[in-house]
Amino acid sequence: MDLKAKMLRDDALKGKTIVVTGGGSGLGKAMTTYFLELGANVVITSRNIEKLEAVKSELEAQTAGKVLAVQCDVRHYDQVEAMVKASVDAYGKVDVLLNNAAGNFISPTERLSANAFDTIIDIVLKGTKNCTLAFGKYWIDKKETDKTVLNIVTTYAWTGSAYVVPSATAKAGVLAMTRSLAVEWAKYGIRFNAIAPGPFPTKGAWDRLLPGDLREKFDLAKKVPLKRVGDHQELANLAAYLVSDFSGYLNGEVVTIDGGEWLKGAGQFNMLEEIPQEMWDMLEAMIRSKKKS
Repeated sequence: MDLKAKMLRDDALKGKTIVVTGGGSGLGKAMTTYFLELGANVVITSRNIEKLEAVKSELEAQTAGKVLAVQCDVRHYDQVEAMVKASVDAYGKVDVLLNNAAGNFISPTERLSANAFDTIIDIVLKGTKNCTLAFGKYWIDKKETDKTVLNIVTTYAWTGSAYVVPSATAKAGVLAMTRSLAVEWAKYGIRFNAIAPGPFPTKGAWDRLLPGDLREKFDLAKKVPLKRVGDHQELANLAAYLVSDFSGYLNGEVVTIDGGEWLKGAGQFNMLEEIPQEMWDMLEAMIRSKKKS
């Protein structure tokens, strides 16, 4: 199976303008690339404008699409409002908001400063709120319909997770916002959905989370029933579908794409897969002998 195969027809997003926060690197860049290949205009935002401009040049040359790079710290509402204006001024409209900007620390919570905790909450939850509110207010005020908001969450948004408590807290809030506004703003023609990715390693993020030889010690593929991590194109395929008109009846849903990882961790007896075949034979023989006695 070709994991890098592209799912939708070439014109599936033609005419759409999509804003991708954190679109200049990692999974955001992968999704942006595919959106451009499918005919969309894309606005990418982050705090680092030099990096964004370099990515803009790279992707325009690669896809022949149109990219607008806008410097924006999603933690600040005035900057988000300016980004909305710049996007509309450039393309006339915005059809999709993809809240992808994120941050994370892997750390015992007692080692985190209050400021470190706030940093993650501000980027992930407050940033998503700022972008959603700014675009939502604009669309509602202008009576523009057929709009989509896609949020990137995590599987521990509903289970919680030790050692990433700020991220788990923020992502849980984003998931609640997704489901709440899917109901409240449907009357305005705005759909809300979310993606919960499992392990999709990216150079920058995973090097920060698992520096040095930690990536070798914590082989992420071993946690996944499919025994592999995700390919970026697989996530881009799903994101493209969810922001396309083909998913027009999907609203308020969170789609997990993790090879079964979180289910493996959730099942009480899933650790029994470590039992070798010979021991299962012994256990079966013991059970049968008890039944006979």
